[in-house]
Amino acid sequence: MFVDLIPYVAPFVFLIVILASTIKILPEYERGVVFFLGRFQGVKGPGLVIVVPGIQQIQRVDLRVITLDVPSQDVISRDNVTVHVNAVLYFRVVDPQRAIIHVEDFVAATSQLAQTTLRSVLGKHDLDEMLSERDKLNNDVQEIIDAQTEEWGIKVANVEIKQVDLNESMIRAIGRQAEAERERRAKVIHAEGELQASHKLLEAAQVMSASSGAMQLRYLQTLADMGNQNTSTVVFPIPIEIMESFGRAINGGAKPSSDEKTGV
Repeated sequence: MFVDLIPYVAPFVFLIVILASTIKILPEYERGVVFFLGRFQGVKGPGLVIVVPGIQQIQRVDLRVITLDVPSQDVISRDNVTVHVNAVLYFRVVDPQRAIIHVEDFVAATSQLAQTTLRSVLGKHDLDEMLSERDKLNNDVQEIIDAQTEEWGIKVANVEIKQVDLNESMIRAIGRQAEAERERRAKVIHAEGELQASHKLLEAAQVMSASSGAMQLRYLQTLADMGNQNTSTVVFPIPIEIMESFGRAINGGAKPSSDEKTGV
C-alpha cells in the first residue's frame, strides 16, 4: 500500500524541498546579499526573501556589533622593552555589499589588521606611555583600523587594550623606580615646608623686634610652656638687654673716681 502512495508523495516532498530552499526569513539584525547568476543583485531583508534555487544565491550578514579578541602580541617599545599586549575590538558591518564583495572573510581580515596595527602603534611609544596613556593609544589604534576597514563596509566602534604584561625583572625595576619617585616627592615636600616655615619665622622675628612688648609676651609664654612640662631642670632664658645692663653696671662701679685720678 505504501508503494502505491509513492507516486503521490514524491512530488509533494519535492515541492516542500523547493519551497524551503526558496523562502528565506531574515531577522531584524540580518541582511541578505543576493547574487543573480553570480552577479550582485541587491541587499534584501529583513523579513521574507524569495530566492530562486540554482539561479540566485544569498549570503547572510549580521549587522550587530561583533566582539573580537585580539591575541596577545609581542611588542618592543621605543625604549627597547618587550611586553605582551592583548586587546579587544568592537566593530559592526554598515555596508553588507562591500563586506561580502570586497573582502573574502571580513572577520578574519579585521583580526589580522588589528594585530599588525597594535604592534605598529605601540612600538612607537615608550613603556611609561603604554602604562599611563592607554586611552590615547586606544584612540590611535581605533582610528587607524577604522580608516582601513572603511573600504570593507566595516565601522570600528572601539578598541580597548586589556592588559600589558611585563617580565619579572621589569616589574622589579618599575617598583624601584616608583619607590625612588615617592622618596623624591617626600623630600621636595619636606624642603618646601621648611622654606615656608623659615619665611614665617622671619616675618615673626621682624614683627617682634619692632615691638618690645611683643618680645616680653613671647618671653612669658615660653616660661609658661616650660612650667607645664614635667622636667627636673628648668632653664630660664634671660634677654640680652638685661645682661647688657648688668655688664654696664659692673663696669661703671669698677671705674676709679676723679679724686683718685688727681692723687688727692
